[in-house]
Amino acid sequence: MNAPHGPPLARLLDTTAEVVAAVRGGRSLTDLLAKVPPELRPGVQALSFHALRWLGSAQGLREQLAPKPPPPNVDSLLLVALALLWPPGPGDAPPPYPEHTLVDQAVAAMRQRAPAAANFANAVLRRFLRERDALVAAVRHAPQGAYNHPLWWIERLKRDWPEHWQALLLGANHKPPMTLRVNARRGTGTAYVQRLAALGRGATLLDDPPWQTLGRGQTVVLAEPCPVAALHGFAEGEVSVQDAAAQQAAPLLLGTGEPLPPGARVLDACAAPGGKTAHLLELADLDVLALDSDPVRLARVQETLQRLQLKATVQAGDARQPRQWWDGRPFDAILLDAPCTASGIVRRHPDVRWLRRADDVHHLAQIQADLLQALWPLLKPGGRLLYATCSVFRDEGSRQIDAFMQRSGPGAPRLDAASPGHLLPTVDNAPQGVSVRRAPPHDGFFYALLHKT
Repeated sequence: MNAPHGPPLARLLDTTAEVVAAVRGGRSLTDLLAKVPPELRPGVQALSFHALRWLGSAQGLREQLAPKPPPPNVDSLLLVALALLWPPGPGDAPPPYPEHTLVDQAVAAMRQRAPAAANFANAVLRRFLRERDALVAAVRHAPQGAYNHPLWWIERLKRDWPEHWQALLLGANHKPPMTLRVNARRGTGTAYVQRLAALGRGATLLDDPPWQTLGRGQTVVLAEPCPVAALHGFAEGEVSVQDAAAQQAAPLLLGTGEPLPPGARVLDACAAPGGKTAHLLELADLDVLALDSDPVRLARVQETLQRLQLKATVQAGDARQPRQWWDGRPFDAILLDAPCTASGIVRRHPDVRWLRRADDVHHLAQIQADLLQALWPLLKPGGRLLYATCSVFRDEGSRQIDAFMQRSGPGAPRLDAASPGHLLPTVDNAPQGVSVRRAPPHDGFFYALLHKT
């Protein structure tokens, strides 16, 4: 069977199995999808996202149905098929294909991939359909099968957020909204929503007061996602794709009580791919240095600025080694969007949970500490530094900043009262110090705004 006007489903399943196997081997989903043939990429991306969101349940099912692990090329296709057959929960999207069609096409793909295993795959998948209720119930007794995250990740969230760990895990398996940032130099969020409506595309302005104050009414959420190329005004620089939580960085750094003056010297220390750099320049006339250690990713910063018709100095360099790139002139403000586990954006990048290892948290927390220590002396007295991570782990957020403040000497940092702290995605009954936005959902982030005394 073919997808409507597209490649055969068996071929999509086969390619998806290759992608999922490579992710399990430690490769990035983004990099893998970029190498998929263009005619297969949309279908493989959709199937890969679904399979990785439910990979923990699929692994549990395969262990129930075939306790002896089959060869890797067989196992990866079985896992993809079982993930796609996993019954949706409340609020989840229905499976993308009828179950018997999916089984038939998975077996057809297996005949091409491993002919000797086709009958085995057929037996495993049809047994699942016969015994589904009992098998699903058994798999849900194990944490990884119930929450579709590695056990170490589940245990860390239990410790960090004892009241909310389940909501965070379950929420990470839902598709995120497509959120836009309207270029403040080109128009308003209200006008852009009206223009979309005239074109028949539904959208809402995120104008809840806390967000309106920080985001200045430029955050728009689409009713249905669409390809970036089809986004009205994108190519002309009128709008960018950026999560609502990520859109808080620029307004926080610019400040509301004592805003940065025009021409202020600003460092975006880990700038790629450039969304936050561009947002700063959309909101104010600044002298911005966009720095990143990866020259390949840095090229995306330049592309973003060109599309939006903005200018900044773009430079390659390790922010932990200022002697290699700093000209000695102190900065009025520094944005440190530090490398992290990306535990707050797993809805958008479902491979992250399977790529990370428990010791990555400690390793990345050390890099974050080194960055804070290296960049703080570059700040003018009275200047401000915004520390940010797209993580929900406390070691990369509140604990990191607590430790930095405790070991700081002269010119010690003062935490701004406006610092949001941990922004948790769609969590009810948040503990003190946790900001929650109920509609629409946003990614998990941490922000701490520090002033140099």
